Amino acid sequence: MSRPVPFCWYDLMTSDADGAADFYGKVIGWKLSAPDPQSPMDYRMILRSDGGANGGVLQLTEAMRQGGARPAWVPYLAVPDIDTGLAAIEADGGRALMPRTDIAEGSFAMMTDPQGALFYVMQPRPPADRPDAQSDAFKADGVQHVRWHDLATPDPAGAKAFYARHFGFEFNNAMPMGELGEYAFIDFEGQALGGIMPLFGEARGPGWQVYFGVASVTQARAAIANSGGKILAEPHQVPGGDWVVIAQDPQGAQFGVVGPKGE
Repeated sequence: MSRPVPFCWYDLMTSDADGAADFYGKVIGWKLSAPDPQSPMDYRMILRSDGGANGGVLQLTEAMRQGGARPAWVPYLAVPDIDTGLAAIEADGGRALMPRTDIAEGSFAMMTDPQGALFYVMQPRPPADRPDAQSDAFKADGVQHVRWHDLATPDPAGAKAFYARHFGFEFNNAMPMGELGEYAFIDFEGQALGGIMPLFGEARGPGWQVYFGVASVTQARAAIANSGGKILAEPHQVPGGDWVVIAQDPQGAQFGVVGPKGE
C-alpha cells in the first residue's frame, strides 16, 4: 500500500473572510462554514460540492498583520510524528513561526523552510470511527480539489534536498526554462504533485502556490476578473494538455486554477 500524499490541508490567510467566501464561491464553487463562536479565531472550513472539506480560511487579526502576516495560501505537509518532524526540520534550517498546536484533527505548527517559504507541518489524527481515513484535499484530477503545487525558491537545489529529506519527495524529471533555469517536477510514490523552480525577481518572495481544479479555465478566468481578482498569467496550456490561469484574489493571495480550457 502506497503512503498517503504529504499535502493534506490548505489554509487561506486573508484580511476579509467574507469577501474570500464570495470570491472563491464564484471562481471555484466552494462554500465556507460559519466560524465557531467559541473559538478565539475566525476560522472557517472550505467545503466542496461533494461534501468534503479542502482546507480553511483564517481571518487575519490586526495583531497578526502587525506581526507581518499577509494574505496567502499555505499548504500543510503531513509527518508521522509531530515532535520528531519539528525537531528534524529545525535542525535542518527550518524555522518555527508558531508553536505546536493540538486540535481534534491533529497537531500542527507553522514553519518556514530554510529558504523562507511558509508551510505547516501536521500530524493528522483520523476520526476514531474511521482510523484509516486519509485526506482527499489534493486530488490530481479533481474539480474543487488542489491539483498542483509550485514552489518558487532562491535555492532550488537546497529546497529539493530539504523536502526530499523530510517529506519523501523525489525529483526524477525536469523541464528546462532557458535563462530562467529549470522546473523540477515533484514526484511522490509515482505521482506528480507539482514542481520547484527558481524565484524570479523581487516582487514575490519564496513561497508555495496552489492550483485548484476547475471544470472550465475560461469560465474561471471570467469569474476571477468579474469578482475583483487580478489576472497575473492569462490562460495557457501546460504539458499534459490542461490549461492554467494564475491570479490574485481581491485581498492579494496568489493562486492558480487548472483544468480543461472549456468555453
